[in-house]
Amino acid sequence: MGQSITDYGTFLAEARQAVTELEELQHREAALSQQAKQSRRQLETERKAVSDRVSQTIKRRAGDIAASYDKELNKGQEQLKKAKAKREKAKSQGIKERIVEETAVFREENRQLKLQLKTVFQQKHAPAFCRSSWYYCLFVPRKAWEFGVLLLTVLICFLGIPYGSYLLIPEHKPLHLVVIYFVCILVFGGVYVMVGNSTRERYGSVIKEGRRIRSQLHANGKKIKRVTREIRRDKNEAIYNLQKHDDEIARIEQMMSETADKKKEALNTFETVTKNIITDEITVSSREKLELLQGTCEFQEKELERVREEVKTKNLFITDRFGAYLEKEFLTPRRLDALAEIMQKGTAANLSEAMDEYRKRHA
Repeated sequence: MGQSITDYGTFLAEARQAVTELEELQHREAALSQQAKQSRRQLETERKAVSDRVSQTIKRRAGDIAASYDKELNKGQEQLKKAKAKREKAKSQGIKERIVEETAVFREENRQLKLQLKTVFQQKHAPAFCRSSWYYCLFVPRKAWEFGVLLLTVLICFLGIPYGSYLLIPEHKPLHLVVIYFVCILVFGGVYVMVGNSTRERYGSVIKEGRRIRSQLHANGKKIKRVTREIRRDKNEAIYNLQKHDDEIARIEQMMSETADKKKEALNTFETVTKNIITDEITVSSREKLELLQGTCEFQEKELERVREEVKTKNLFITDRFGAYLEKEFLTPRRLDALAEIMQKGTAANLSEAMDEYRKRHA
């Protein structure tokens, strides 16, 4: 650099050789770069495949362990459900038996009262309907529900039936409604008054006695309900002999607790020991291929680095040796050949004139 050129042919030949070598190195660099990228992708793909195989195997094995224990836990849950159902059934049966036992006196008294009620009416030859609940609701009401039945009967007989009959008539006229109400009042009211007067006059004492007996029946019924309610609310289950059921439930719960502990222990062992063994087994089987790919990648990357260094060195050499005399656009084999041809023909005295001549030819 800085020295005058005495032999332009040799100078251009040396430049062409250097540029050609640089292009070869650049092609080599590009090829190596592509090969290194492909090898690296192949290595990463293989690593991912191994990692996925490890993950899938571990997940599958862990799932198998959990499923096996879950199956046993589900069986235990079914057994526990059945045991609790048996206990509840036994408790319900015990409650029923206790209710029967503790209300036996009232039920027996009610049976005797019903028999007494029937006998009293039969002895006085009173009609059977006079001892029915419906009769006492209509003619001798005492309780709130009996008044309710009376009110409902009145509404049906003196509102529902008349108005319903009126709606069934093709032509709706006020006179028709008046007639219907008159007939209903006459029929239902007349029957009510007739039945009430006739029965109370002839069987008043019997009906009164029936009222007393029915009140006693009602009182006993309330006692039976109270005793039943108290028994059902009683939290003391010792009297129902449920110990064997409680023992069975406790046994199943203990078994399930032990199974759950074993599951936890098995999964913990798998996580800390078996998982590593599986990973090593799969990794070892793929190690040779991974090492070969890794070696290939490292060799290609080192070779690429070496070639890049050569490209850098060659670039600097060309810049230092030829850059001061030749413009960058002429540092190609084809244009250097063209400059050499121009110089050989003598149409240019120096390189600057040769480059100008080249531009004129290709303007």
